[in-house]
Amino acid sequence: MNGTLLSLAQRRHAVRRYTSQPVPHDLLQYILEVARIAPSAVNYQPWTFVVVREPELMQRMRDEVYNREWFANVQCCIVVCGHHQESWHRASDGKDHCDIDIAIATEHLALAAAECGLGSCWVCNFDTEACARLLNIHPDVEPIVLMPIGYPATDEIPVKIRKSIEEIVVWR
Repeated sequence: MNGTLLSLAQRRHAVRRYTSQPVPHDLLQYILEVARIAPSAVNYQPWTFVVVREPELMQRMRDEVYNREWFANVQCCIVVCGHHQESWHRASDGKDHCDIDIAIATEHLALAAAECGLGSCWVCNFDTEACARLLNIHPDVEPIVLMPIGYPATDEIPVKIRKSIEEIVVWR
């Protein structure tokens, strides 16, 4: 094995400082294509990606949806939305797999951004109602993740603290 995916996963980290350089449309198209082909339960693909780049709308995102100091210099944000009525629900217990599918697609976004030399950060602690209002998202659709995408202001990759493989794997 050449470890390319492992190397990419090791480089990917939460970026909270971005330059003001805009992300080219073709890179965003590539990142969104990688997310589009992500697997989902029963291939239902219960998602929508809302790309926010317009400066006035980004300012309102900062003011109304996610008011954090580090978010002030974000130039582009992908809002990953889930369609719970379109997602697969397990027959035995009714478990909704929408959040799982969204997590898979969102990590595809993050890895594709890292591959392109861009930074990203999963944001789940935001005002979902304000987000839905601002972006005119249908009431049946849930904004689940904000994914700022941009050029990192620093090349520094923080040390990742992870449990050892022995702590998380059970062999039977």
